[in-house]
Amino acid sequence: MPRINLHRTTVLGLGNPLMGDDCLGLTALSRLEEEWFVPRFVSLVDGGTWGMNLLPVVESTDRLLVLDAIDVGAAPGTIVRLAGEEVPRVLGQKLSPHQIDLREVLALAELRGSLPSQLVALGIQPERIELGTDLSPAVNAGVDQLVEIAIATLGAWGINCVPLTRAARAVPRRRTEVAVGA
Repeated sequence: MPRINLHRTTVLGLGNPLMGDDCLGLTALSRLEEEWFVPRFVSLVDGGTWGMNLLPVVESTDRLLVLDAIDVGAAPGTIVRLAGEEVPRVLGQKLSPHQIDLREVLALAELRGSLPSQLVALGIQPERIELGTDLSPAVNAGVDQLVEIAIATLGAWGINCVPLTRAARAVPRRRTEVAVGA
């Protein structure tokens, strides 16, 4: 079993900010970086809807935590957690509007022998994926709980995150954005 490097941990937020509940992953990522101290060695990545452009991000990490709207046919607002083999790679149901791209990225990383050794996808069952910039009430109500589960997941990986004070929240934070064609 390969040695895991804590410094190669990535939190990847996915979503389209113009498609209602599809923005969940980006909203949760923003909440995480605005309200929590996350060690600088953890990469917080706004993956948007960049598909295959995410391959270098996936291949350069040992632990990948994906935040996204995940459709498993449950009641809207239901928290969803998938780990390891549960996270679809090539076949299986489409779990989110980005899943085809993410499945392809994960499948290619696996084929190239560079799939992260630990992989977790956290999300909320969307109510509506349609043109609009607001989360539905059912999804919005679960964002804080989703972030807490993300923090607990990072904690289980040995990464200590602590809540920020109001003063610390005013300081600009960092985020990595995926460049198209990179």
